[in-house]
Amino acid sequence: MKPNEGRSRVVIEELKPEIDGGRHAAKRIAGDRMRITAAIYTDGHDHVAARLMYRPASEKVWRYAEFRELGNDVWEADFLADSIGAWTYTVQAWVDHFGTWVHDLHKRIDAQEKPAAAPATVFDLPGGAEQNEAINPADENTVAIQDLPGGMTPATRRFMTSNTPQSDVALAFRTGAILLDQASARAREGDARTLKGTASSLRYLAERNSPYYDFPLNEDAIALCLQYPDLNFATVYERELPLWVDRERARFSSWYEFFPRSAGFVAGEHGTLRDAAARLPEVAAMGFNVVYFPPIHPIGTAFRKGKNNSVVAEPGDVGSPWAIGNSDGGHKAILRELGTFADFAALMQAAQANNIEVALDVAFQCAPEHPWVRDHPDWFKIRPDGTIQYAENPPKKYQDIYPINFESNDWRALWQELYSVFAFWIDKGVRIFRVDNPHTKAIPFWEWCIAEVRKTHPEVIFLAEAFTRPHVMYGLAKIGYTQSYTYFSWRTEKKELTDYITEITTTPVADFFRPNLWPNTPDILPGFLQTELRTAFAQRVVLAATLGASYGVYGPAFELCDHLPAKPGSEEYLDSEKYQLRIWNRDDPNSLAPLLTALNRIRNTYAALQTNETLRFHAVDNDKLIAYSKSDGDHTVLTIVNLDPGAPQAGWTELDLLALGVPFTGAYEVEDLLTGAKYPWNGSHNYVALDPEKSVAHILLLRRATLSESLAGESTED
Repeated sequence: MKPNEGRSRVVIEELKPEIDGGRHAAKRIAGDRMRITAAIYTDGHDHVAARLMYRPASEKVWRYAEFRELGNDVWEADFLADSIGAWTYTVQAWVDHFGTWVHDLHKRIDAQEKPAAAPATVFDLPGGAEQNEAINPADENTVAIQDLPGGMTPATRRFMTSNTPQSDVALAFRTGAILLDQASARAREGDARTLKGTASSLRYLAERNSPYYDFPLNEDAIALCLQYPDLNFATVYERELPLWVDRERARFSSWYEFFPRSAGFVAGEHGTLRDAAARLPEVAAMGFNVVYFPPIHPIGTAFRKGKNNSVVAEPGDVGSPWAIGNSDGGHKAILRELGTFADFAALMQAAQANNIEVALDVAFQCAPEHPWVRDHPDWFKIRPDGTIQYAENPPKKYQDIYPINFESNDWRALWQELYSVFAFWIDKGVRIFRVDNPHTKAIPFWEWCIAEVRKTHPEVIFLAEAFTRPHVMYGLAKIGYTQSYTYFSWRTEKKELTDYITEITTTPVADFFRPNLWPNTPDILPGFLQTELRTAFAQRVVLAATLGASYGVYGPAFELCDHLPAKPGSEEYLDSEKYQLRIWNRDDPNSLAPLLTALNRIRNTYAALQTNETLRFHAVDNDKLIAYSKSDGDHTVLTIVNLDPGAPQAGWTELDLLALGVPFTGAYEVEDLLTGAKYPWNGSHNYVALDPEKSVAHILLLRRATLSESLAGESTED
């Protein structure tokens, strides 16, 4: 960076986190300590001091935190982000002349040649109490008995007088006195008197011109002076950097998706919001804290899709919830078959009673009958023949959906209307939104819209359903999306899982991107799950729930292992719930509901699984076994998963014992949180065998207290 003043000699660079030069905000959770590092240096041998300047957007006055030097000119500071919303931080650094003087004075004192015998009179000066007036000797051989200021060390009560020319140490005392005087001019009244008195005492010691001195200042005096640095030539980092602080649900969430229209209790009947509310106790019992509903709005009839995505709908076909809008309304209306706004209010009350948050789908696209099409045709692309362009991905055609034209001349009104959709449902109590295909809408719109929502509701969470290119996915996170879908659905091998999960859970990506891992969605039945093997589903959900602090499943379809594709090579489901009602046998004895319940119980109990910050992968000598750990406080959770759902796999671990907090030698015990079984382990190499028909994974608890006892025992034996 270029100094803004020729005498500002300190350089500040490599400040982290800094997202795209400060264009975008880093992200943290309320209660986190925000850690900042920077390279801070100056020319020559002068010492440098620095402080972190930070404040929430609601405050005008900076708060400060001191930097600590880590070595090689790298410094670190942190602060507590104690409230949700926008924050700002930057760095200020300066040449620390007083600190430099203290350091050099120590070297001068140490370099003195201590005389064998005292060549001059030794005076004893009482000390301890502050004296604000300078000590003035009556003559060169007599000292008035007065207290030195409290900043002087006891050793300075004894010193020698001499008539020799003034020494380097004595001259250094005079320099220090000047620096203390300058600091006193910047200090509060009481501190100013103390600093002045200490300066006077240094001058007095200099006048005595002793051939030998002890170091004159105690730590309190040094610390007091350092509280009042000279900032006239301080360097301030060239940018004030943004930080966004979310509530805890942004970091830790367990999502369960189901279609309200398939929530009915009578076969063949269209489910309602009341039916969905009645299902919430089941979802809560499984330990989920977010329930997500696909669009609940009126569905278009023109070009309505039939079962299995047929382009021709039969009588009674319910259509796709993502073809939004008909004569009953659009994005601010409820499908009449689902119920009324009173029913929606009852659903929200039921969710609150079950400690679950409701997430709604926001899909900015329209069926041909949507009121926006009638009232604002210029919000859509008009083809040369005057008709509105429907969605297509040649040769595929989606005549039941009109995409929005974000290059419309009426874009300002369009933006306001789209924003009002969020405002409408926020007013109904919704605080989490899953946004459909945000990467197909204008990114500048999202940046503006999310910022507008946050002005009044910083607690709102946005999940981006962005199965798209990495830069686009990350770009959406940078401009405000709280969480994002990922490529986890297609990562099945050990190396690709390890590489990808490491990328999205470590810096620099983790500073702005929060993954939400889904093994399936209504749109995606990955090839790995297109098998009759129930163990494949079990494996994928264990990975999702333990690798990611946030994960989700497309509910009944997942727990009942719905695995049939519409056709070979397709990721669409046969009899997709997107186009028809489904009847789910939730009492099926082969349901994975017990496993989901166990996973969420473990996640809700052990804070290690509620964050991605401590995720560490560990080596296993079998590529069909993957091992990783997360730690928090007194416990560590080590997960080992069999990546082969069709066969038993075994191997030897090579654990990073330091990351686990395990003693490097000796035995310790691990407990499988899925089965309750306990195993005696020893060191880093332990044998693991997993038969997927019995269990696809070990989720092992290592208690730090037990490990500490083990270490203490070893120490005693030694």
